[in-house]
Amino acid sequence: MGPIDDAGTVEVRVRYAETDQMGRAHHRHYLVWCELGRTTLMRAHGMSYAEMERDGLLLPVSRVEVEYRVPVGYDERVRIHTRLERVRSREIVFAYRIARAGDDATLARARTWLVCADGRGRPRRFPEDVKRRLGEIVAVAAGEESAA
Repeated sequence: MGPIDDAGTVEVRVRYAETDQMGRAHHRHYLVWCELGRTTLMRAHGMSYAEMERDGLLLPVSRVEVEYRVPVGYDERVRIHTRLERVRSREIVFAYRIARAGDDATLARARTWLVCADGRGRPRRFPEDVKRRLGEIVAVAAGEESAA
């Protein structure tokens, strides 16, 4: 995974409620952080999940991969770097790098696959204008990778 657009970066502090008995962030919260990352990225590029849902377009998660590398503890600051990696006719893929805010050490890497669905949850193609806008977000990330 290459560089990430600053628009796709958000920082959180690990809350006590997010930790397990060992004082480490529980693995399920990484998925919440990924959701925060992708909604932040979309919003920064002028696209809102709420707006898309009002228009009858849903994006349910169909697949998740997370590679946990280094545990993170209570009250540590975590930075979620997110990029839109791929857009297909009915699917988009987001990539994430979850890092410690202080030294940018990678704590985890993740990917989520989301399927375009109608208001009843049935798969459908992205409307052309939405697909074009999503493609522009992918192009921003691709341009940053080639510049690195």
